[in-house]
Amino acid sequence: MLLIPRVPPARRSEGFGALLRAARHRFKEDVRAAKDRDPAVRSTAEVVLAYPGLHALWLHRIAHRMWRRRPFRLPARVLSHINRALTGIEIHPGAKLGRRVFIDHGMGVVIGETSEVGDDVMMYHGVTLGGRSMFKGKRHPTIGDRVVIGTGARVLGPITIEEDAQIGANAVVVKDVPAKAVVVGIPGRVRKRPGDDYDEYADPAIYI
Repeated sequence: MLLIPRVPPARRSEGFGALLRAARHRFKEDVRAAKDRDPAVRSTAEVVLAYPGLHALWLHRIAHRMWRRRPFRLPARVLSHINRALTGIEIHPGAKLGRRVFIDHGMGVVIGETSEVGDDVMMYHGVTLGGRSMFKGKRHPTIGDRVVIGTGARVLGPITIEEDAQIGANAVVVKDVPAKAVVVGIPGRVRKRPGDDYDEYADPAIYI
């Protein structure tokens, strides 16, 4: 007979406590990221209660943890569907999102299953991280740290947007983008490269 060792209650409570502390820390990180990046913020309560980008991110984290356990994949998809209905933001539970990601406004954002998003990424409403094929494997973009993606931009296929790049509003990007570059247009083209004289803090919505 196979004996399954029992985890002592004290150890279980310690693990749960650590999980709660980590969740609380992430919660504070997310709120701070929103306050730092949105000049319209007036209070912490406003961010917590009225920012759908944060609500979508928090629900996605739950759905993603469920997705990683095969028996819970259907409930994870249902939760992502509820997330979409509540926030207008569609994030597949298989997508991997980093820390301090901020989705401003958020309506119409779509993030596909095999997308990978780094830390401190900011994206505006109408952004799509989508695929260009019916291939079952990696078919969505990989977004590096500190990338900014402007309103309505489409980043399509298993391409890589390297760290600190900026994607202009309504750009359609189907090729890799180097670090610190600014990409605009349809199809997306590199307008400015590292070393060029441009304001790294400019809103990418101006690059149309």
